[in-house]
Formats: sequence, C-alpha cells, structure tokens
Amino acid sequence: MRKTAFIIMPLLVILDQATKYLADKLISPFNPIELLPFLHLVNLRNEGAAFGMFKSLGNNIFIIISLIAIGVIFFMLIKGKENPLGLSLILGGAIGNLIDRLFRGSVVDFIDVFAGRHHWPAFNVADSALTIGIGLIFIKLFFKKQEELINASGVN
Repeated sequence: MRKTAFIIMPLLVILDQATKYLADKLISPFNPIELLPFLHLVNLRNEGAAFGMFKSLGNNIFIIISLIAIGVIFFMLIKGKENPLGLSLILGGAIGNLIDRLFRGSVVDFIDVFAGRHHWPAFNVADSALTIGIGLIFIKLFFKKQEELINASGVN
C-alpha cells in the first residue's frame, strides 16, 4: 500500500496545481461562476491557515509549519505503520498548498459551497485531500480503539 501512496500523492499535487492554475486563469476574482444553486467557482487568495485564520502571522510562518508537517508525514509514511492512504492524502494536500505559498505568496481557493447566505470558507483540492486524509486517520483510530476495548473486555 505504501507504493500506492507514493503514486497517489504526486497525482494529487498535479491535480491540485492544475485546478488552481485553471481557476487563476479562467475565473475573475470579481465574477464567480455558478455551477449549482449551492456551488460557485471563485478566485480567492488565502493568506492564513485553515479558514483564513492567523493571516497576520505572515506567509513565512506557514511555509515553515508546512515544511515541518511534510517532513513528519513523509517519515510516518515511509515508516509504514500508519494509514498510508490517509497520510498520502495529507502529504499531497500539504505539498499542494506549500507550492502556492512558495510561488504565489498565498493559497488559491476556488470552491465555494453555501446554503443561502451561509458560506463555508472557500477551499481547493489540496484542502479537500487534507480533510479526507485526516478523516480516514481518525476513523481508523476510532475502530482501533473500539477493537482494543473489545479485546480488553474479553468479549468476542
């Protein structure tokens, strides 16, 4: 499965960067494209962390944090004891957003989901991969804990 993870990660980075490039070239920052009544394509820049938080810290801090996180995730993936699919999604997402920070100075977000006037913060393919990867890891940890509890109680 680790080999598959090292195939998924670069493909994810390519997909992320390609979609951000297209968003940058085809979507005006002032004219969102309506795909569905609850889904628009937009052209926004995120200078902060998730949901634009902590943008006052500056881009360099997020680059350093990203590099550390990428190193830790890469080490965990090579070690091979954790969830390789979840880790490869996290790694690909982190690398995709790091590329933006390094070459654009901010992260390109282009997916806008909303209900009425209530908008989820705009996001991108890398953000989606990070979220799914973290979710997969939490699900696996939850079931592992449940199995440990069942084994410890002697229930079969």
